[in-house]
Amino acid sequence: MARPVEKVILQPDKRGVVWDLVLYIPTVSILAFYGLTLWYGEKYMPVAYLLWFMACFFTIAGAKRIMGRLLLLAQTPVAIAVDKKRKASIYLKNNKTISLMSDLRYFKDHAGKSFGLTGQDASGKQWQFVFHKGQFASESDFSQLVRVLEAFGR
Repeated sequence: MARPVEKVILQPDKRGVVWDLVLYIPTVSILAFYGLTLWYGEKYMPVAYLLWFMACFFTIAGAKRIMGRLLLLAQTPVAIAVDKKRKASIYLKNNKTISLMSDLRYFKDHAGKSFGLTGQDASGKQWQFVFHKGQFASESDFSQLVRVLEAFGR
């Protein structure tokens, strides 16, 4: 196993935000426009309700994802540390620390640009976090943390 990571400070992922904007803005616009077209067209279609719901849902989900990448939300991770005792500490923006002490699992994506970390804290509450490659200051920080976390893989 690779040497343990002391503490890695995360930074806002501005390139990831641009990608999310390119993804969410056209999706929400098309859903909203098509919903309006069906609603105010000559034939009223109940599908308009569904399209508007989907547009609102994707707006909220996209806003949360973008604010999370920019480290603006209170429960956004701003640092992560993994130690030898198979424990990960996640430091949040609201100055709270979550120590994942049991059932720690690491999930990587196929592209290698992000990973998920799940586990339970001391009270038994299940937590899950997603970390993006752009949130790390350097490539070496990301790859070192990934090597350490691969011991917790599925």
